[in-house]
Amino acid sequence: MSPSGTRRRVAELDVLLLTAGIWFLAKFLRYAFPPLFGPFQASYGVSNAVLGSAFTGFMLIYAAVQFPSGVLADRIGSITVIAVGAVVAAAAALSLVVASPFPILIVAMLVMGAGTGAHKTVAVRLLSRAYPARTGRALGVLDTFGAFGGVVAPAAIVAAGGVAYAFGESWRVIFLLAGVAGLALAGAFLARVPDRVPGEAAADADGTGATGIDADEVRRYAGLFRDRRLTTFVAVTLLFSFTYNGLVAFAPLYLTETAGVSEATAGLLYSALFLASLVQLVTGELSDRIGRLPIVVGTLGLAAAALVAFVSLTGSAGPIALGGALVASGLGLHGFRPVRSAYLMSAIPDDVAGGGLGVVRTLLMGGGAVAPAIVGALSDVAGFRTSFRLLAASIALGALLALLLLVTDDG
Repeated sequence: MSPSGTRRRVAELDVLLLTAGIWFLAKFLRYAFPPLFGPFQASYGVSNAVLGSAFTGFMLIYAAVQFPSGVLADRIGSITVIAVGAVVAAAAALSLVVASPFPILIVAMLVMGAGTGAHKTVAVRLLSRAYPARTGRALGVLDTFGAFGGVVAPAAIVAAGGVAYAFGESWRVIFLLAGVAGLALAGAFLARVPDRVPGEAAADADGTGATGIDADEVRRYAGLFRDRRLTTFVAVTLLFSFTYNGLVAFAPLYLTETAGVSEATAGLLYSALFLASLVQLVTGELSDRIGRLPIVVGTLGLAAAALVAFVSLTGSAGPIALGGALVASGLGLHGFRPVRSAYLMSAIPDDVAGGGLGVVRTLLMGGGAVAPAIVGALSDVAGFRTSFRLLAASIALGALLALLLLVTDDG
């Protein structure tokens, strides 16, 4: 390819790369917390239930901003919403760079939830408009970047453990670097993306720029759920979200406390869970080619079978077999994500795409947000095996509902 062709190709991809880069950072911040639960317990003397509730608070705030961020994107454009969210998340990360008590950590987590929550709904809308013929592929790249935040976070925490940091615990350097990177990405996004997708840079053509929601709009958003198939698919995503958030919140502690593996091995297996996200590049592409529902059924079915195997093998198998089951569950769970977003964007009318997807994501992330608290509390009472069996049952029910959609599909 000629130099001019290469530059043109890069110009075509910079919207995707910058949007995905901010999503990577958002997921990095989220997935940095579960590997730190052990150090938090040692430093603050808190229980699994307290840590799970704190992470649930993060996720509830994350869920709560999905709908308003989507509505704002419909009104003032996606670019402003994404950039402001990145700045808010970066500021919250920077608030943790010096030693502070546990309540400060909680507040920072909540603010991070708000900043990172402003991204995904709006990013899906932006990319579906920037790459209309390659939506599945673009969303596959987006979700793969995000999942790699989970790959990098445990390794970054291990590396930070060897750093002499003058302002408190060594893990705080992670949030210093993340905050600086977030501000840099927000600046680059504002500098590059408006010229690539000019329709997303300003308010809608009516010029009002209003941000309120009237009763007619509420009825329009609520009316989306009169579609039985859309409502069923939303139930599938709720069950997926519950399983996914419960798994990623407590997989490291499950591996060390119940499976009996070392912290280093647990960190490696946790990274492998997210490394499996590379499958999203394949499932996103396949969904463009052969349809979305077959991929949904296959990915969720794989995740359910793998999680059942993961729990069943605990205590009777070594880390290799456990790791294989965990990675297989990751293949199924991550493989579902880009197909989910593509299906929803095709099912929601374009004129309410941002707010409509925001409503759905508020529901699914709200359902998923309660998972860490439930898993943490249940593990304190009945053990991690019982709580992880609940996660396996949840994703199995989601797979069955998806199969029902597939076999009744008349399109």
